[in-house]
Amino acid sequence: MDRKLVEKFTYAVNTLILLIVFGLMAFFHVLKVPFLVYFSIPTILIYLIGYVLIITKHLDIYVWMVYMWLTLYMCVTTVCLGYDFGFHLYCMSMIPVMFVTEYLAYKLDQKSLKALGVCIAVCMAYLACTGYVSYHGPVYDVDKSAAGIFWCTNSIIVFSFLIFYTNWLIRMIINSEESLKKMAQTDKLTGLYNRHYMMEILEKKKKENTYLVIADIDHFKQINDTYGHSAGDHVLKTIAEIFKEKLPGADICRWGGEEFLILAPGNKETSAKEIESLRAAVEEFNFVYDSTAIDVTITAGIFVYEGSLSVDKWIKAADKNLYYGKEHGRNMVV
Repeated sequence: MDRKLVEKFTYAVNTLILLIVFGLMAFFHVLKVPFLVYFSIPTILIYLIGYVLIITKHLDIYVWMVYMWLTLYMCVTTVCLGYDFGFHLYCMSMIPVMFVTEYLAYKLDQKSLKALGVCIAVCMAYLACTGYVSYHGPVYDVDKSAAGIFWCTNSIIVFSFLIFYTNWLIRMIINSEESLKKMAQTDKLTGLYNRHYMMEILEKKKKENTYLVIADIDHFKQINDTYGHSAGDHVLKTIAEIFKEKLPGADICRWGGEEFLILAPGNKETSAKEIESLRAAVEEFNFVYDSTAIDVTITAGIFVYEGSLSVDKWIKAADKNLYYGKEHGRNMVV
């Protein structure tokens, strides 16, 4: 979650609300409700202070302040003007905003209001002010000729906030879930699938004319011992990139340590040709780490799927071919 983006967005929302307050202040003047005109002055000051809090990165204080004042503003305008102008609707727009704010605070590791508790408090304030109007009527008996237009305007604003913030919250949750899903499926170092997820893929995709490869970096321990583990990590990441470039349609996994598992469509002839090309690409690649050249080769075992094989037996068959290559000189495809 980008904190600067959240701050810019909050800045924009604060500006929008401030402009609405100025517009309402003019409207209250036309309605001849001086109390609400004067009440707009501290409201304007609240949002001017909001700019300072956003700039100084006190978003938690800003949220507290805005929530409390919005609730008070909703109550005061409803008690003064009644239902006809729709100010009581603003409590509904606050609900998704509260939950979005709590989620953003969690993602940014910041303090936050507990959305559920705040929502209950806002609902109680709503019941209090609307209950008062229902029993006593509004404080001001104003000209209601513009009430319909104002009701529609407030309704549009409220529903826009409801739609926008609810959609934003759902999109953030989906993106977060996708990110977690990707983390659960991939190896952090290489970006390839991890072993656990690859087993799921193998179960789903095992079929005729599909081949499995287990490739091993030759003498990888020696690379780590000679050049350091950072150099070893560099080799692993680079080989992963070579594999992805050479086999764009394949499912590739870091099987463990310096071993990789590849699943791709093809028969004995095509698989041997493709993996031999892959082996040659690794051998010919100029591996350099910290200005030091490193000789890197791989050994690979291939086994084309046969209808009676379980996934475990398929893996063992490819692994058997890999070890044959390792025992007979390495840097080869079996």
